[in-house]
Amino acid sequence: MAKNMRMDKNAMPEQPAEVRNKNFLEVALGYTAEQAMDEARRCLSCRNRPCVSGCPVGVDIPGFIAKVAEGDFAGAYEVLSRDTSLPAICGRVCPQETQCEEKCVRALKGESVGIGRLERFVADWKMAQGEEAVRPPVPNGHRVAVIGSGPSGLACAGDLAKKGYEVTIFEALHAAGGVLVYGIPEFRLPKEIVRREIAGLEKLGVKIDTNVVVGKTISVRELMQEEGFEAVFIGSGAGLPKFMHIPGENLKGVFSANEFLTRTNLMRAYELGCPTPVMKAQRVAVVGGGNVAMDAARCAKRLGAKEVYIVYRRSEKELPARAEEVHHAKEEGIIFKLLNNPVRILGDGNFNVIGIECLEMTLGEPDESGRRRPVEKPGSEFVIDVDCVIMAIGTSPNPLIKSTTDGLETASWGGIIADEATGATSIPGVYAGGDAVTGAATVILAMGAGKTAAASIDQYLQGK
Repeated sequence: MAKNMRMDKNAMPEQPAEVRNKNFLEVALGYTAEQAMDEARRCLSCRNRPCVSGCPVGVDIPGFIAKVAEGDFAGAYEVLSRDTSLPAICGRVCPQETQCEEKCVRALKGESVGIGRLERFVADWKMAQGEEAVRPPVPNGHRVAVIGSGPSGLACAGDLAKKGYEVTIFEALHAAGGVLVYGIPEFRLPKEIVRREIAGLEKLGVKIDTNVVVGKTISVRELMQEEGFEAVFIGSGAGLPKFMHIPGENLKGVFSANEFLTRTNLMRAYELGCPTPVMKAQRVAVVGGGNVAMDAARCAKRLGAKEVYIVYRRSEKELPARAEEVHHAKEEGIIFKLLNNPVRILGDGNFNVIGIECLEMTLGEPDESGRRRPVEKPGSEFVIDVDCVIMAIGTSPNPLIKSTTDGLETASWGGIIADEATGATSIPGVYAGGDAVTGAATVILAMGAGKTAAASIDQYLQGK
C-alpha cells in the first residue's frame, strides 16, 4: 500500500466558530472513513516506534494505525483496547501534540500524523456498530476498592477487571466520571460518550457506588478491615479550588472554575429549567491560562456573555493550555488580556462585581519552573468592566482522605506521596495515582498512573 507523503494532516471538520459559540454541541465533527484511511497512510511505521514512547499508557500506535490504513477498523479497535479503556475520551482530550505526536517522525519536516484524531475515529466507529455482548473475565477471588471514578480510577478499575478482580468504585458525586463529567464541557467531550465508556467497564464487572464520600461516609481503613477489600486505589483527583486572596474575592459573581464548570457541565446549567443554575453574566473575566480557563471562558460565551476575557500574567508563549484550545477560543471571540495580573475585584454597594483591576506585567528571568518570571509594571493599573470573575488558577487535592487516614504520607502541598514506578503509598495495600498525587495534570497522565497502580496491585495480591 502506497504511503501518503503529504506534509500536513487531514483537516478536522468543525462547526463554524460563529455557530458553535452559541451552542454546546461538539466542536470537532470527526473524520470520515476516507479521511481516516488517508491520514493513516501518512504513518511511516517506524521500526523504533518513537510515538509509543510518548504515550503514557503505551498504546501500540503504529499497530492500530496500520489497521486503519487497511480499512480494518474492527482490528484497529482491538489493538487500541489492549492498552486503553477509554479511547473515545483520549482521542478527544489528550494533549497529543506534546506526547505521541510530538515524537512522530513526520513532524520533523511537516505535521505529525493525526494520532489523536485517528484514535477518536476508531473509537467512534466502534460505538456506531452498536452494543455487543461482553463476557466478564473469570473471577480470581480478590476484591479491590477504587476511590474516585475519574480517569485514573477508571483506568485502574478497567485493567483489574480484565484480570478477574472484583472491583468496586466509590464516587463522591451522584454521577460517575469525575472531571470527565464535571470539568470538561460538552462541546469538547460529549457526556454520552463518557457514559458509554463507563458502561463498557460495568459490563466487565466493575461496580460503581455513587454518593459515597470516602473519608466521611467510610474510611480507607474501614474499606480494608471491615468491608473485605484487599487493596485500595486512591484516585480522588484534585478538586479543591485555589484563589488569589486578593480584595473582592468574596463578592457576588466571583466563582471558582470548578463551581462554574460543575454547574454548567454536570448540572447542565445551559438548559432551560436547570435545577442548579449559574449566573449568566454579560462581561466575564477568567483568570488563568490553562485548559480549565479556556473551558470556563468558552462556556461563559455560550451562556450568552457579550464579552469574555482571559486574564493571564504571562505571554501567549507561556500559556499552559493546549494550542488547539487557545485557537478555538480565539475563533469563538474570546479576548486575551495577556501580561496582565489581577490585584483587586471591584464591587458596588450591593456586593456585586463591577470590575477587575489589573497591573501590566513584563517577563523577567526564568523561575524554578524554567518559565520567565512575570514582573509588575508600577503605576500601570487599569480596570476591566465585568460583572463576573472566574478563578481558574489551579486546584489541589481535597484534604478529606489524608486527614482521615492514619499513616498515609502526604506532601506539604497536600498531594499523596506515592512511588512513581508502582503507585504504592506508605500504607501496605493502598495505592494512589493521578491528580491526587501529582496535582492537576492531564487525563492521559492520570490514566497512566491508574494502569501502573493496577499492575502493581495485581503483583501485590498475587504474592509476586
